[in-house]
Amino acid sequence: MAKILLRSGFLDDFQGVGENGQAVFDSALQIRETLRLRKQPLEACLAIPQLNDDGDRVDWYAPVTGEVMSWAAANEEERRRARRLLESAVASARALSQRCLQSEKTAQQLFGALLAKALQFPAANHIYLVDGKPVITFWGFVNLNQSVRDDVLDCLAEEEREPEIVMLPEEPEEEPEPARIVLSEPDAPLLAVAPAPVAPQPAPAAPFIAEPAAVEPAPVAAAAPAPARQRRTLWLLPLAAAVALAIGAPAGWKLLHTDSAVKPAVSVADIKAVEIAPAPVQTADAPAPAKAAQTPAPVQPQPTAALPLAQAQITPPEEAAKPEAAPAEPPKALMVMDPGQVKAGSTRFLNGVWRVTVDVNDPVTGKPPALRYELNDNKGTVRITRGGVSCRAELYAGLHQSGTLMIKSRGNARCSDGTRYPVPEVACKAGERDVAQCTGRYDEKTVLPLTFKKVSA
Repeated sequence: MAKILLRSGFLDDFQGVGENGQAVFDSALQIRETLRLRKQPLEACLAIPQLNDDGDRVDWYAPVTGEVMSWAAANEEERRRARRLLESAVASARALSQRCLQSEKTAQQLFGALLAKALQFPAANHIYLVDGKPVITFWGFVNLNQSVRDDVLDCLAEEEREPEIVMLPEEPEEEPEPARIVLSEPDAPLLAVAPAPVAPQPAPAAPFIAEPAAVEPAPVAAAAPAPARQRRTLWLLPLAAAVALAIGAPAGWKLLHTDSAVKPAVSVADIKAVEIAPAPVQTADAPAPAKAAQTPAPVQPQPTAALPLAQAQITPPEEAAKPEAAPAEPPKALMVMDPGQVKAGSTRFLNGVWRVTVDVNDPVTGKPPALRYELNDNKGTVRITRGGVSCRAELYAGLHQSGTLMIKSRGNARCSDGTRYPVPEVACKAGERDVAQCTGRYDEKTVLPLTFKKVSA
């Protein structure tokens, strides 16, 4: 039955964990087999690793079959059920690890130490649910520049989900009714002429018909209507004077303050332009010129010998001082030779598991060999993988007084196919920002650059 591939990745992207210079990943298959024989439930929760031929990339396969779901895609109930299974399996594995650490056998103690570190994994996204059961990939690894977690399942803590934002349909806004435009009465002009009040017309006097018999020829009786008409005329005089003043005052003020008050007596069309030639002005000594005088060209001032002139020099503006770029930090996982440790003669910076890149191709496979150095307290081993063949050799390291780090082997590496493979003699010096600049010497004529990248502490 075909296995289900869960995840793939490069080993250099993570930091392996281990014990006494031995990485968990190197014993991954033995750890799973031991858990299976001990009938530990954790064995079904650990994915099966498979390394590629180059030894730098690993594929993780599910130990069981079923529908695969990532941890992020699972719902809360599925996550809660999977976490309970993991907590039970981890508790059982920790109890087994404690029993092995208390054993008198060295192999049992080493297995107990490796099992305790095997429970580590980078993050929650490295867990998958296969048929509802949790399966961990990249177990025995943590993220770069991170230490192991005391609670390995701490990263699975259920985060409080933010409340979902319900998008309500927007209610159409009622368009406001256009405001009615009310035209007010225009303002009256400041110099408007007030309308002349209409004088009340006196009511016509009733016709007087004198009876011939009753009228006496007295002078007073004939002049009787005159006093009444005289009283009406006297009453209208003040009113007429007020009207005349109201009309005449604004008109007179406007005439006094406008330019159009005075009008010319002659129209502009009747005025004809008359050209007046200006009389020539002559001095008393100079005769009148016959021709128009020509304007002389301006005389350029000539520099005198008493005032030496130097050529002008243009001084370019000073450029603003460019800020110095901050020194780039060394890439992660590269070997850094700590100056304090080097001065003290210590090689603690060398402890751990390193992946070494060599700029040369193997003559058999046509690919560069994969070198894996495991060092602790100036001792360790090197594992060389080439085309499915694994080679191994012992190493020892030390510091010279000049600050050069030397890593040598006690001979050629022994390979799984019975052959021998040369191991380079490594020499490293602190370069820029104390990053190790290393070379590998295979013989007197073959010296190649090497790059050390840390895989695990």
